[in-house]
Amino acid sequence: MKRIVFEDISTFIVKYIFHLRFKVALLSRKSRIFNKILTKLLFEDDKTYFIPNNNNITHLETIEVNKTIDKTKNIVFPSDIIKEIIRNANYIVIMNSCLCRTSANCNDYPQNLGCIFLGRATKKISRKYCREVTPDEAINHIDKCNNAGLIHIMGRNKLDVRWMNVGPSDELLTICNCCPCCCLWRVLPNFSDSIQGNFHKLPGISVYCDDNQCILCKKCVDICFVEAITIDDNKIKVNSNCMGCNQCVSNCPVNAMKINYDDNMNYTIDDINNIVNIEK
Repeated sequence: MKRIVFEDISTFIVKYIFHLRFKVALLSRKSRIFNKILTKLLFEDDKTYFIPNNNNITHLETIEVNKTIDKTKNIVFPSDIIKEIIRNANYIVIMNSCLCRTSANCNDYPQNLGCIFLGRATKKISRKYCREVTPDEAINHIDKCNNAGLIHIMGRNKLDVRWMNVGPSDELLTICNCCPCCCLWRVLPNFSDSIQGNFHKLPGISVYCDDNQCILCKKCVDICFVEAITIDDNKIKVNSNCMGCNQCVSNCPVNAMKINYDDNMNYTIDDINNIVNIEK
């Protein structure tokens, strides 16, 4: 008889109730008591960044007038932040599959490109569900996710501590690799404002629409994770809800949606290091 581990039970429950996630999230808006309970159980002290894949990223940098431009300088992409953090981690595991995509039986994106977890708490995750890897192997996994068009969501996430029964929270860093159709965090607009406050756009990211190229097909409106894109006076508008996930840009048929990244790599790395210890 096969030994049952905690993740067997929690994974079964998650898959069984995955389709109810929007309704559960909405309850946090309707009930203050439920919101407090949900926050205490799953979101207390969390901080998570949406980090877009590198496709279609435009790098911005301010150059002083009459200064020589160094053409050999490497461009920093958003995923370089993840890679730098991975290089400094002493404990790294990759999940064998994506729980969200397997729960939704996704046919559009690879189910085998699972989350990466960093930190000492990974030692408590059953190896039945993950494998230990080197930094180079984890970085290669990030590249595969980039090529597949997945979104990275990285930070301290108490929900992962709960469903895998590991911890403490400050010793587990989550790097999700999410598709736009099945990602758990599509429920973000349904959550209370206080829970939404735990999720952040990567500093330095800006998204806008080039009106001269736009054909108002509304694909960006339909695919937006967080309902940040609207049509006003026959023009596409991106509001402050935007998380800079890059899906509107990647899926625009006429390249009207644009995403810029003004390198804030060191700021983000320092912030992540302040909330999760992955080196001890």
